[in-house]
Amino acid sequence: MRYIVIGGSGFVGSYTITALQESIAQGRIDSGEIICLDRVQNHTLGTFVFCDLLQGFDFPLKSSDIIIHLAARAYAPKPPLKPFGLKTLERYFYDVNVKGTQAILKSMLESNARKLIYFSTDMVYGKPAYLPVDTSHNRAPFGYYGQSKVLAEDLIAKAREQGIQASIFRPRIIVGAGRYGILTKLFTLISHSLPVPLIGDGSNCYQMISVQDCARAIICAIESSFPNNAYNLGSHNPPTIKALLGNLITQVGSKSKLIPTHAKSVKLALGVLEQLGLPLMYKEQYAIADCQYIVDISSTQAELGWNPLYNDSDMLLAAYKHKFKD
Repeated sequence: MRYIVIGGSGFVGSYTITALQESIAQGRIDSGEIICLDRVQNHTLGTFVFCDLLQGFDFPLKSSDIIIHLAARAYAPKPPLKPFGLKTLERYFYDVNVKGTQAILKSMLESNARKLIYFSTDMVYGKPAYLPVDTSHNRAPFGYYGQSKVLAEDLIAKAREQGIQASIFRPRIIVGAGRYGILTKLFTLISHSLPVPLIGDGSNCYQMISVQDCARAIICAIESSFPNNAYNLGSHNPPTIKALLGNLITQVGSKSKLIPTHAKSVKLALGVLEQLGLPLMYKEQYAIADCQYIVDISSTQAELGWNPLYNDSDMLLAAYKHKFKD
């Protein structure tokens, strides 16, 4: 048996490989070789094989392989807008998130490999029609990234009809030591005790999920024999944004002040900048920034025996401290 971690050098991938190693040592999952497939080698993660999904997928799979597909293009690092402006994003996300997934599934079917775990995103849902958002919620993403994940999920659904067992995870904002993305701007303001503008008044909850809990969910899916379902990943009882950021500012000794804004005006300005090719944030990031957004994790808990161990405040503080540890 082999555990094939595609995108294994990335943020979630590195934590996943560590979780696999620990779970094998504990006897939670079967022993097997862990292989990291990625474009960039991480020397701490065991067996590495170069893989660039832009060039297809030519890694020879075996029927007993467990494939953990984490590779994706997202908004971090910042995607290019040249030469065609925002339309470039469609191709940018499609080439890896859709075509790459299609190539992996083709290889799995040809080699009779049948076990897959895939990381999608909560962005497939778009604006919540009700709360908490469960996995049967309509998929209506705001932008090309979410759309690419919907298409990838649809490819996996078709592959299930041909015998592939696939568990799909839709995580909220993944946070932890070593990942910053959109948090970089926030952390920089706080570290310099500068004002922190909110989108809206900060009275809404904007749920997160720790990277450690994401890795644990993967182990739970393996233990549960890869159920053919989609599962949300999010924290328990997230605080309001105002409380979350206020707590972080206090914990790190910053003098930053939270500045409420008129959400509609801010989002209009962000939209104009995006259309001009000067995005501070993308629509998929700011469109629901002032909305109450909580995903339903009850099916993940009931079917996989998984529970989040980290709360939003702890994971945000860990990320901040790691960012400025030097």
